[in-house]
Amino acid sequence: MNLNYENQITALGGMQDTVAMALLNTSKRMMTAVVDFQELLMRYTCALKEIQTKFEVLNTEYNVRFSRNPIVSIKTRLKQSASIVEKLDRMGVEFSTENVEQHLNDVAGVRVICSYLDDIYTIAQALTDQDDVTLLRTKDYIKNPKSNGYRSLHLIVSIPVFFADQKRSMKVEVQIRTVAMDYWAELEHQLKYKQDIPDEREITSELKSCADEMSRIDSRMLELRRRIEECSEIPTEDEILLEKLQRINFSVE
Repeated sequence: MNLNYENQITALGGMQDTVAMALLNTSKRMMTAVVDFQELLMRYTCALKEIQTKFEVLNTEYNVRFSRNPIVSIKTRLKQSASIVEKLDRMGVEFSTENVEQHLNDVAGVRVICSYLDDIYTIAQALTDQDDVTLLRTKDYIKNPKSNGYRSLHLIVSIPVFFADQKRSMKVEVQIRTVAMDYWAELEHQLKYKQDIPDEREITSELKSCADEMSRIDSRMLELRRRIEECSEIPTEDEILLEKLQRINFSVE
């Protein structure tokens, strides 16, 4: 009887060791996954810095060469961890760093606000023409607005990011729109999350009408700018050089 009891104790100890080892291995895998995910977010953050710098350089160039800035502002955002997990779950895809990179295009996002409609396409072309930028997808919601009136140019691009021991190609979603488009989108986003809105159908219709009106205003402002430019005398090469020399002492924005 004592022998059986000792055997049971030994067996129980062995089971506890097995359970403890399994828990330890599980903990290690979880810690590794957390560290890998943090490193992935770091890479996306660096990709955002790369894209933002590219747009800032283009804006600076246009300021010097053409005396105006086509870009009003540049905003970056990194998708929240909970949103990443939720989106993968909706897609029926298991969460892993590999699946995040493979299946999601909007973890890193850049929103560029421009003054005029033509600036949107000029800046987009200047970005995608760069040797290290690969255009993966284009969705033009300006030429083909969404049913609710939303307008913006969406690009999915891939750029190389250089780290201490490796180079990684990272995907970034780029949204380019005018000030009017951005203003409408921000207000529509706020209203969309309001609960129990009375006359929701009427409000939705009004929002669509506002989007259409803002689009017409964007087109009119572009036409006015072009008319003003056409009326302006074309400067000579000497006049252009003199203007640039006069601006050398000023800080470049």
